[in-house]
Amino acid sequence: MASAVGQQFGGARRRLIEALRAKGIRDLNVLHAFDVVPRHRFVPTGVQHRAYDDAALPIGNGQTISQPWVHARYLELLALTGSERVLEIGTGSGFQTALLAQLAGQVFSIERVAPLLDNARQILGALAYPNISLMHGDGTLGWRAYAPFDAILVGAASPDVPAPLVAQLAIGGRLLIPVGGREGQSLLEVTRTATGTTERTIADVRFVPLVGEHGWDA
Repeated sequence: MASAVGQQFGGARRRLIEALRAKGIRDLNVLHAFDVVPRHRFVPTGVQHRAYDDAALPIGNGQTISQPWVHARYLELLALTGSERVLEIGTGSGFQTALLAQLAGQVFSIERVAPLLDNARQILGALAYPNISLMHGDGTLGWRAYAPFDAILVGAASPDVPAPLVAQLAIGGRLLIPVGGREGQSLLEVTRTATGTTERTIADVRFVPLVGEHGWDA
């Protein structure tokens, strides 16, 4: 499992956790995950001094690591208990993947940008998480071989809810996905039921486009 955050970042890490509390994050398991996952390992060396700011940061290839509050809000909404099978669409830096590994039973993560996936694989491997599986591919298609999933998190915005992801939810499973145009979206929670799905809108958000067969064109 992940080692403790380096001592040189201890004060910054504590300030981040207090900032998350001040913004309404109450789930102690989520806060603990932020306490033990070393965010500075997942950002380029040039911005490591800002690793524990509550801000998005560039990670290369035109992508960013999301604001910590966004990750925390996603995870708090799911209220994971530690036994779930979770699918993450958009590995990115691997930071949210590591947070999920602290909170769920098994984590499956898909990334379409090969250099990002290679970097995340290296970092996550060094941190020795035993419950993470990674794949290079089109996240809008999901990962059928390991379905059904208790939760699916999508870290990019889609024009619609991708049908393959809904089909890969377990009954009672939930999908969190930003849906809307390229300039702004609504974060939707889609729950699969025995007879179909239910949806609720969580908040207005703004994410990078989800590129793939059931998302946006590149």
